[in-house]
Amino acid sequence: MKRAGGILLPITSLPSKYGIGAFSKEAYEFVDKLAEAGQSYWQILPLGPTSYGDSPYQSFSTFAGNPYFIDLEELIEEGVLTKEECDACDFGDDPQSLDYGKIYKERFRLLYKAYERSKIYEVPEFQKFIQENAFWLDDYALFMAVKERFDGAAWNEWAEDIRLRWGFALDYYRENCYFEIEFYKYLQFKFLQQWTKLKEYANNKGIKIIGDIPIYVAFDSADAWANPQLFQFNSDNLPVAVAGCPPDAFSATGQLWGNPLYRWDYHKNTDYEWWTRRMEHCYKLYDVVRIDHFRGFDEYYSIPFGDETAMGGHWEKGPGMDLFRTLERKLGKREVIAEDLGLMTPSVEKLVADSGYPNMKVLEFAFEPDEDTGYLPHSYDRNCVVYTGTHDNDTLLSWFGTLTEEQKEFLFEYIDKEVGEEEINWEIIKLAMMSSANLCVIPLQDYLKLGNEARINKPSTLGCNWKWRLKEGQVTDELLKEIKKLTIRSFRTERPRKEVVEETESEAENTAETEMEEEKKVEV
Repeated sequence: MKRAGGILLPITSLPSKYGIGAFSKEAYEFVDKLAEAGQSYWQILPLGPTSYGDSPYQSFSTFAGNPYFIDLEELIEEGVLTKEECDACDFGDDPQSLDYGKIYKERFRLLYKAYERSKIYEVPEFQKFIQENAFWLDDYALFMAVKERFDGAAWNEWAEDIRLRWGFALDYYRENCYFEIEFYKYLQFKFLQQWTKLKEYANNKGIKIIGDIPIYVAFDSADAWANPQLFQFNSDNLPVAVAGCPPDAFSATGQLWGNPLYRWDYHKNTDYEWWTRRMEHCYKLYDVVRIDHFRGFDEYYSIPFGDETAMGGHWEKGPGMDLFRTLERKLGKREVIAEDLGLMTPSVEKLVADSGYPNMKVLEFAFEPDEDTGYLPHSYDRNCVVYTGTHDNDTLLSWFGTLTEEQKEFLFEYIDKEVGEEEINWEIIKLAMMSSANLCVIPLQDYLKLGNEARINKPSTLGCNWKWRLKEGQVTDELLKEIKKLTIRSFRTERPRKEVVEETESEAENTAETEMEEEKKVEV
């Protein structure tokens, strides 16, 4: 990974006309802005269809894409929807906050109309798509169709015959849910078609996509229902233990994620076939894959199923380098970012080092006066990715307001100046950009100097997360110029530094001339 800069912004947070960020013209405009700002990477959050809680880290499928991201305006151009139909929908009245309830109700109704009018069964590309993706698509589409028949209930609450996938039950639902199944396949076809087009546009502009995948899948997912042998399930296909993490700075009782844990012995015996397919699919969607909770491959936290908190869990050994050697043997050398935040042990550090993957540094974790956090820039080697914060952190401005006087004093000593709220964002961003880390990724909210209202997620909470959206016009030409200058000065672009110096001098001359003309007008 070359020295470069990037910006973190989820697809959901893009501005758009119909309630949620999508693969619309605003996404293409954002790519243009990234290029204008001298950036090389766009980091997004997981693209999967979201379930209860709207978290992209709890998806109905690790292979499927979120239908919310399908651009309705493109469907209008195709003639399968009308502008009047889309404009008549109520997607919420706050352009800077998502209303998932309204989006779910209105968007699926529109998408089903589009499917009915599409005559998709006549499209050769669609037939090719369903054949090439049958290994996950057939189960996913059936899973979603059956879920509808059971009013959205989790699959462990379905009737026993289909819950346990008895042959006659599978045949019955495949026949009786034919059109619903085809609808969900249509959604995946349109998702991939539109995303591939957007990704190619970004790549042609010199922008690589950093995708994000959780280490685990959701319990209420097609993956867990269709492949129980992959997970630590009992004879009734219920978890024996579930995933989470122990008490830490985010939560005093730990985090109880509830995801099923893998049967790593089974995966090893199949030469990690499912993981190979998963990662191969990821590299069709992304240029770089950030794997969330990377430490779980060394040791994973196992919580007895039914516990109400994560406090009763314990650590168990994961697959370690055996998995990554297998993936490299089967897929070749690919770009991965190892999310290694949280409790680190020597064995986790060794796994990250042995993998050769760049790990993560977060400046909001850095400024503890009496602790060697490992997140201060002077301690970085080049093979890492530095962030001011991630989607799980508060914005820089809000974070700064929570620091103690002692922490602020230490911060000011480190940057060798005392600053206030107006300047703190830029100073911390400069610290990240000037660091030795090969890649620097900044959440867009930090460039915009936004407060807590723009926080993406607060771990272990429900109801207020994943909602923030960018407002049209919020990213100005002036901001893009400032980002570009800093990117060049920190040697994170291949453009010669001489050009930016000449450009800056030219801007200064133009400003001076404008001021003189204004003074002359005043004198007259």
